[in-house]
Amino acid sequence: MTTSETFHVVPVALHERIVAGAYRARGYEADEARHAARLATAATTHGIRTHNAIKALHLDELFGSKAGGCVPGARVRRLPSRFDAAEVWDGARKLGQAVAYEALDRCIELAERHGTGTVSVDNAFHYLWGGGYVMEAARRGYVAYTNCTASLAEVVPYRGVHPVLGTNPHSWGFPTTEAVGFPVVIDWATSVIAMGRVQQLAREGRPLPPHAAVDASGRPTTDPAAAVALLPFGEHKGYGLSLVNEIVAALVGGSLPTIRNRAAVAGEKQGCVFFFQVIHPEAMSGGAFAAGRSQAANVKAVLADILGHGNDRCLLPGQLEAEAAERTRRAGGLLFSTAEVAALDVLAREAGEPPLDPARLPLA
Repeated sequence: MTTSETFHVVPVALHERIVAGAYRARGYEADEARHAARLATAATTHGIRTHNAIKALHLDELFGSKAGGCVPGARVRRLPSRFDAAEVWDGARKLGQAVAYEALDRCIELAERHGTGTVSVDNAFHYLWGGGYVMEAARRGYVAYTNCTASLAEVVPYRGVHPVLGTNPHSWGFPTTEAVGFPVVIDWATSVIAMGRVQQLAREGRPLPPHAAVDASGRPTTDPAAAVALLPFGEHKGYGLSLVNEIVAALVGGSLPTIRNRAAVAGEKQGCVFFFQVIHPEAMSGGAFAAGRSQAANVKAVLADILGHGNDRCLLPGQLEAEAAERTRRAGGLLFSTAEVAALDVLAREAGEPPLDPARLPLA
């Protein structure tokens, strides 16, 4: 979020009524709609405009309840396992946000008992902002990791010519609030930018960064309207990280990435796959911290050392999100651009809420 931009302030309660109401209008159950609104609020609060309610309901429009890729009211099935700290679920194409929050809570329960907990979810629908889940776990005092295969293969592999990978995000969260005032959250798509960012820039009439996307002819483009595929960040490095998600998904039960959420192929599967892992910090402690420091004090000392030595202008991952959340708190509501308010107004009408008039919303 750029502080020079002007935003309209939408009350949280109104936003959640709109989001939950739109999901309910599409047949989702109250609990599913509540989880969808919860994640959308968290994303907007923390300045993650690429994964807000507009993106979530657009994803549902393209691949979800209206296309059969997500099943409102579906029931998750926990599969038999011989491992106490690891579970595999059949997500039954249930709304991803609802399944993800449930999986996170279960991982935390397992980590409390075993030191670590893992939940893999097959036949899933995309859960959107992975950082929101690991941030929640970190705030509750745990180390957390998640990855998810993206809805579509939109990324060209390093030295390749055809998109065969998803944007495939990785998300880590660390319980560092005591040390630095907020959780360190490392959350990134493995493409140069996320497709949600392309959509956001298209809405706002702004160009893409160079070497982030290609057009239909495979040529690099900065025009978001012309972008048909993305490039991995860091060339072979981003490619390798994207590949991690596809291999994890293949081990769980995910099918071919190039047919995911596209035309059905007999005998193949098209859903996404989630992977969640939560670790209790006590399970990681060797106890022999230098200078007699506690584990928490050691984390604080390490971060201070990294930011020292003239590096005081450096940012920690999660810091921008924490600053955005503080700006949201000061504004007294969620911040949306004029273009986003227009998109949110369409959802308000779908939800049966009164129209959103930008002129009647406070500015921040």
